[in-house]
Amino acid sequence: MQKQATQAALDPVKARRSGRWKLFAVLMVCASPLILSYLTYYVIKPSGRTNYGALIDPRTRPIPAMATATLDGRPEKLEQYAGKWIMLKVGGGECLEACQKQLFAMRQWRLMQGKNMDRMERVWLVTDNQPLDTMTIRNYDGMHLLRAPQDTVTKWLPAEQGTTPADHIYLIDPLGNLMMRFPANPDPRKVYKDIAKLLKASAIG
Repeated sequence: MQKQATQAALDPVKARRSGRWKLFAVLMVCASPLILSYLTYYVIKPSGRTNYGALIDPRTRPIPAMATATLDGRPEKLEQYAGKWIMLKVGGGECLEACQKQLFAMRQWRLMQGKNMDRMERVWLVTDNQPLDTMTIRNYDGMHLLRAPQDTVTKWLPAEQGTTPADHIYLIDPLGNLMMRFPANPDPRKVYKDIAKLLKASAIG
């Protein structure tokens, strides 16, 4: 009799444990496609896949907390553009030849995506208080301009040896993951192909 009572008391505990394992199994089944794609993209790296831009492990470079604002001082964050692919440029407000080339290239890469162009946003993190040229703003209408603290931006964005983040264009995926850096003075056609492949393969954004 006592044995039966003890067994009955243990049954709820076993039931809870069994329920937890079943829930865990269901979650793993649901998450397995995402886990597999992540491992394939960042860890296994199939030899057949070629990319021009350098892949960045987003786990090591999450978007930092930083006080960003529009040119008129209104608070606005990169996270507000989640759901779309983001081409990101950084640098001071004095936009000379190299800067103008970057802005032009970003605009063209987006336009070249055709029907997918609306899945992309262009963002320039202005890392100083230098006034921006009005003509530059007009020429690249539709690009988001945010002032951001230079130290935070520099620590966040990885650059090639001998360069700074201002020399590169970066790509953020629709989930807010910094995932690719294009070379300084890139081959425009190869950048376009990388972006086109990502948009074609992605079911989000």
